[in-house]
Amino acid sequence: MNPAALARAEIRALKPYASARALADSAGVLLNANENPWPPAGDGGLALNRYPDPQPAALKARLAEVYGVDESRLLITRGSDEGIDLLVRVFCRAGQDRVLVCPPCFGMYALSARVQNADVIEAPLIEVGGQWQLDTAAVAQTLPCRLYFLCSPNNPTGNRIAADTVLELARRVSDHGLVVIDEAYIEFSDSDSLADKVGLQPNLVVLRTLSKAYALAGCRIGAVIADPDVVDLLRRIIAPYPLPTPSVSAALAALTPEALARQQDQLARLERLKAALLEQLELHADIKQVWPGEANFVLVRVEDAQALVQDAFAAGIRLRDQSTQPDLDNCVRITVGSEEEMQTLAEFLRDWQP
Repeated sequence: MNPAALARAEIRALKPYASARALADSAGVLLNANENPWPPAGDGGLALNRYPDPQPAALKARLAEVYGVDESRLLITRGSDEGIDLLVRVFCRAGQDRVLVCPPCFGMYALSARVQNADVIEAPLIEVGGQWQLDTAAVAQTLPCRLYFLCSPNNPTGNRIAADTVLELARRVSDHGLVVIDEAYIEFSDSDSLADKVGLQPNLVVLRTLSKAYALAGCRIGAVIADPDVVDLLRRIIAPYPLPTPSVSAALAALTPEALARQQDQLARLERLKAALLEQLELHADIKQVWPGEANFVLVRVEDAQALVQDAFAAGIRLRDQSTQPDLDNCVRITVGSEEEMQTLAEFLRDWQP
């Protein structure tokens, strides 16, 4: 089945708004967009007085190259959050369609669904032998849903989902749903992206972001990798100018060969720092359980998560209490930071008692 056929009928019939930049490029004398003809002070040559291209050609081509996909399968978004929201709005009829989430997980899947008034169905992860994993039997019992959100490596548990498991689910639900795999943390793991499988499995959607491993959290650049017909539907409702010019410029700079080589060095440094953190956590008398995961964070269980977070706050360290997530009572997520930041954390943990 063409996955676009699963979209809301009114979206399939929608004629999208055509912005000035969508109708004509930014060459020549620009009198079609009601812009100020003079750049602002401190412009730095960015031409910030002009609207940016809705999908900048250079960035789209470079992202497609980095992710190993055809440009027709890629939509650049304002972080992964926008991609999640677009998918829910395009494919879920309010009050009728259902969205699957697998908590504990990133909260935006369920939030976007509830904003759209789509039912949220949960198939919680299960812990087996100290490891979190997808409960495939529970997922099977939730059929049918319109969107199946998975995250690998998962936030906040750090576990990954085997590619075969994701692809098998996509095949199983191809007549009624899309499987959306969020790969925000894929660069920190040894797993291969499923981006190159989208062409083989049309109802598979992959989310990528430059916020984490590429150090561009402040730029809000993400990507949806999907069947070209799905991309076309998402473009119909995306904002006319979603990508600020400075963000596009920063993203292109972060994707040069030199920047990617520096990124690999940073990933190696983070891996070493994470190993040192895990060693300290495993030896700490007041850390009850540690889940290393395959991302740039670790999850721990303590006697009193609120106390740990508050004590760390008093020491100038910000940690994330995950206790409100299912099965994560008294759990705290700790991001791996720089050498200096991890030294500060190590000194705090050395003296910390609940």
